[in-house]
Formats: sequence, C-alpha cells, structure tokens
Amino acid sequence: MNQKTTGKVVSIISNLVLVHVEGPVFQNEICYIFLNDEKLMAEVIKVIGEIAYVQVFESTRGLKPNSKVEFEGHMLEVKLGPGLLSKNFDGLQNDLDKMEGVFLKRGGYTHALEENKKWSFTPLAKAGDRVTAGDWLGNVKENWLDHKIMVPFKMEGVFTIEKIVGAGDYTILDTIAELKDDNGTLHPVTMMQYWPVKLAIKAYKDKPRPFRQLETGVRVIDSMNPILEGGTGFIPGPFGTGKTVLQHALAKYADADIIIMAACGERANEVVEIFSEFPMLDDPRTGRKLYERTTIIANTSNMPVAAREASVYTAMTIGEYYRAMGLKVFLLADSTSRWAQALREMSNRLEELPGQDAFPMDLSAIISGFYARAGIVYLNNGKTGSVTFIGTVSPAGGNLKEPVTESTKKAARCFYALSQNRADSKRYPAIDTLDSYSKYLEYPEFIEFAKEKLDENWVNIVNEARNVLVRGKETQEQINILGDDSVPIDYHIILWKSELVDFIILQQDAFDKVDASTSMERQKYMLEKMVKITRASFNFESFEEVAPYFKRLINTYKQMNYTVYQSDDFKKFEQEAAAMLEERMIK
Repeated sequence: MNQKTTGKVVSIISNLVLVHVEGPVFQNEICYIFLNDEKLMAEVIKVIGEIAYVQVFESTRGLKPNSKVEFEGHMLEVKLGPGLLSKNFDGLQNDLDKMEGVFLKRGGYTHALEENKKWSFTPLAKAGDRVTAGDWLGNVKENWLDHKIMVPFKMEGVFTIEKIVGAGDYTILDTIAELKDDNGTLHPVTMMQYWPVKLAIKAYKDKPRPFRQLETGVRVIDSMNPILEGGTGFIPGPFGTGKTVLQHALAKYADADIIIMAACGERANEVVEIFSEFPMLDDPRTGRKLYERTTIIANTSNMPVAAREASVYTAMTIGEYYRAMGLKVFLLADSTSRWAQALREMSNRLEELPGQDAFPMDLSAIISGFYARAGIVYLNNGKTGSVTFIGTVSPAGGNLKEPVTESTKKAARCFYALSQNRADSKRYPAIDTLDSYSKYLEYPEFIEFAKEKLDENWVNIVNEARNVLVRGKETQEQINILGDDSVPIDYHIILWKSELVDFIILQQDAFDKVDASTSMERQKYMLEKMVKITRASFNFESFEEVAPYFKRLINTYKQMNYTVYQSDDFKKFEQEAAAMLEERMIK
C-alpha cells in the first residue's frame, strides 16, 4: 500500500485551513486533521504549490498551526449497499440515529450501513457471464423493494464471473462473487461499494432517452407545468408560502419508487417536521409507511456550512445508485439557497473574485453541473432508471431576481414560483401559474407523448387555460381601477371564468384524502370541462348577477374535486353543475 501523504496546518480561517503538504495531493481529496484525540474530516478545494486549501466539515475551535494532517488518497465517498432506506444521514453519511446527545460530537463518525446485518441474497447472474460496471449480480429485499447488487462502478472494463454464491443470507462485507479480468486477476465483490459524491455514477448506455411525464398528483404541476420523469425543476418562494406542505405532497403522491429528501440548511422547524412526520406518513402506493422507501440527508445545527455543500452531492449519489437498479428516484432538496450560501462563504475566504451579491463567479456552472446529474437513462440491460430532481430556493424577501434563483433558472426545466399573494389569500398550492413555466411543453417529444397518452390537442388546451388566467388577471386590474359598474358585463364574465379555472384546477386541498392527489385521467377530464365552459357565452342582465352565479358554479365543481372520480356523488354534482350552465349559457 502506498504511504499516505501528510502535512501540517499553517493557517486557519474559520473552516478554511491551509496545509503545507509533504507529498502529492489532488483536488477534492479527503484528509483528517488531528486535534488532540479527535480527527476532523476535511476536503481539498484548492492546491497552490505545496499549500493545500481544505474546507473542514467540523468546528475548528482549538485548532492550532503545526497540527498534523493525513491525506486519504480518495475523494469524499459514500457507502452504497442494502440498508440505505429508512435512514437519517447527515451530509457526510453519518447515521444520525446512532449519534448520542442533542449536538453531534466533533470528530465522531458512524457507519452508514449495518455491517453485521444479514440480507437474503438471490443471484441474478451465473458463473461464466461477462459483466461490466453496474451490471446486476443479485438481488436482496430492502424493506419491500428489490435492491440490486451490482458490479462496483469503479471497476473498468469487462469481467468474467468466476464464482458467485448461491441463494442465502450474507452480510454486506461477505464476498458474494469473484470477477476475473482479462489479465486473469480475480476481484472479490461484496454487497457494499464506495463512490465519490462529486462524480456522477455512469452505469448506462449513451442513447436517446425516453420521454415520460412524471405524475405528481398536483394539478397545477401535472396539467399546467408538467415535469418529465428524469426532469428537473425548482420551487422558489418566500417563507410561509407552503414549500414544506408541497414537498410532502410531492413525496407522498409522485409516481416514484424511491424518495430522497436533502435538507441542505438547518431550518430547524422544517427539518424537525420532516424527521417527525415522514415516519408517520402512510404510503398510498403500497399501504405501508412512506418512510420505508425514503432516505433523508440533513445537516444539523452545529455543523459548519461546508457540510451543506456535501449534503446535496451525497443525496444525488444515493439517487444515482438506485437509478442504476432500474428504479424511479424522486430527489427533493430544501433549500439549495443554503448550499449556495456555503459556496459563497468558502469563495470569500479563498479571496476569489466575487460575482453578484458576493456569490462565486461560477455559481451558474456549479448549479448547472449538479442539475445535469438528474435524468432518465437506459441501463446496460436495456431497462430504464431515473432521477427526477426538484429543489427549493429561498430568496431573501421573495426576490426572484437574486443570483441563486436566476442561476437555477438557467439549469432547471421547470420553474414553480410560489406567490406570497396567493398564500395570503389561502390559494394553495401557492404556485403562480403565470410566473411559472415548464419548458417541456415546448419539446416536440413531449407534444407527441401528450398526443398519444392524453389528447391530440393537449398542449393547446393547456395554453388556452393559461390564456384565460392571463385575461382574468388583466381584467381584474382594470376593474380595480375603474370600478365594478364602470366596465362592461363581459369583463366580469372574463374575470370569473379565470376564477373558475383557478379554483377548480389550480387550487388543491393537500389534507383531503381525495383531493390531495389527482390522476391524469381525472385532470384531463376536468381541465377539458373547464376550458369548454370558458369558451361559452353567458347571458346576464347586470354585473351583479355574474359573481353569485359563478360562485355557486365553482362551489359545485369544488364538491366534485372532493368526491371519488366517477362515483355516484361525483356524477350528482356534475349534473347539478350542468343544470346551472343551462340557466345562463347561450347555445
């Protein structure tokens, strides 16, 4: 084994430590700084000559010059194997449930996986098979999911399976296969492997990706601003606009096999809410607990900002690992603003040329590089796996022009802007459809997908509904300026047609067992019905008749949203609404 490079601390600037090295080191290499009986983990972020700049993932209180530093020869890595689900990790993949005390002890690290637990292994390959990195060797049941044991991603080239164990119970450290390379060298393989968090896992074929919509059950997303399986989106919005409830709804109802929550910053109440509520949430897909297919990556309050950066990469790497098993992974990060602030803090300490608001000049490139790791892929065996990523951004004061929001806009394909006005008026989810967008609506591949799966004119219907909302907003402003009785009756009709679309399609009750999630079949049915009504002409004698009529109509259709699709009650309310339309609609 090569001797480890060592060094000594020469300067300390909070969590940025300068180390004089006595051998070779490389970018993003992990090292440990010795402080009395403690070892502090750090990462190399810059090398100039014999000086390595390292960011320390622990408090540097009490650290002094000349402290010994030992470099590990590898990047920040995560352990991958059975046992990742139903776990709470920090950004360095320490199992938080194994930590003692309210605050984490400095220099205390735990094993991410249970090394003594036995898993029931079933082989999927046989001796003599030719395999490459990412190919499936066997299967174990992790909770109720099929967890594939794969050829380690670090293994380059083609190998022959010399030996593979039979079905039985094994630990993650037991050798389950021996692979022989073309030189005749044998490589033992266990159920656990390591992978650097800042390198994307590539276990797929480079070929055109399929286009499939990811159904989330949230109407304002699925109908108005769809996201694709393997797509990217982000949710900016000020405090109190419902980001957490929306994230819970997406995690609970989205069409995904695995849910990964990355809490990038220590927003105490929201992180505690995730820890306390997720284990209790029922999974509508399986009837079990949602937590059984969930992994949480969270920073803790006494961890320095450097750990915030690690957490998003750790979460994405775990997502890519499950993607390589042919699973649909949904990754939610709250909030990537905290990640960006960590980048800004370290950039400032490095005395780099600052960009807007003192964020790094390459902030857009860093965010784009991270978002690019999401995607749907074809695996080596022809099956598909995906990582769909939605991050939340918390701009100060709700300013959507600040650098993190603007940089994320360039990377993400879906923009879900939460509105303080909608939240204040209790119109939830508070996504402002007129400020939001989905670039996928413009993709020819999605248009063809929608024609085949939904409706020949689906995208046109969505755009027509959006136009109704635009005209309604414009009319509302004119009525506010001129007064109710100073505008034609048609203005009031336009306004209330937009309110009909808003109340029935955009608004949704996350706490109602029926309305919390809506199938695409039901969304299509209701959106087409609403658009048909907005196309119709109505007969009113005065503007005073318009609002009461549409309020009754909206209330009836809202009752439909709270009843099971095509049930007797659903049809009863539909008939009541049809009778009301007969009263005023001009044929």
